[in-house]
Amino acid sequence: PEVCKHVIDKGGIMMPGTATSGEMQQAMNMGCEVVKFFPAEANGGVDKLKNIGAALKTCKWMCTGGVNAKNVNNYLGYNQIIAVGGTWMCKSDKIKAGAWDEITAMSREAVDVMLGLQLGHIGINCADEAEAAKTAETIGSLLSMAVKPGNSSIFVGKKEFEIMKKPGRGTHGHIAILTNNVDRAIYHLGQRGVKFDMNSKNVKDGKTVAIYFADEVAGFAIHLVQK
Repeated sequence: PEVCKHVIDKGGIMMPGTATSGEMQQAMNMGCEVVKFFPAEANGGVDKLKNIGAALKTCKWMCTGGVNAKNVNNYLGYNQIIAVGGTWMCKSDKIKAGAWDEITAMSREAVDVMLGLQLGHIGINCADEAEAAKTAETIGSLLSMAVKPGNSSIFVGKKEFEIMKKPGRGTHGHIAILTNNVDRAIYHLGQRGVKFDMNSKNVKDGKTVAIYFADEVAGFAIHLVQK
């Protein structure tokens, strides 16, 4: 508490390490908006935080200790956890060996695991409802998939295909890419050179649920969609 008070009095941001609900409440009473949960796995992991979060609804956590590629999304999937830390992508032996390429590759893989990018569906533009119906029936027949008409489009299969009743975004249509967190995907893909059409951002309850890339790829618009 003395260290927390000193840092807060100096105008700094304090994120104290905590392991129990009592310590977390004490930190919140001092004005800390986010606390560190450490060691996370040894202290009950995300399941413990979900139980505590039912009472400490405004508490936010940054978790370290036992976080790895297998459980990182269990942590980040809980909305009161804002960040995690881990060392599995930069082991000490790799650092001592100067294996920077390996560390870079493992770090990128860690980000990819966190983002969980996967194909959601393919949208195909049609000139009108009649063409859309014919296209949907053709694809459904070829692949033995169900055809489900909607208001502005016709879905085929388990929504793997969306046949547009009139031309939508993209020269030929659009490709939806699902992700665990659209905002994190915007940041990390942006670091890799992807540009986004920020005017296309769709936000619900303060969280981005969809956004389009600025540029088409092979005549298709691409948008990220929250899983």
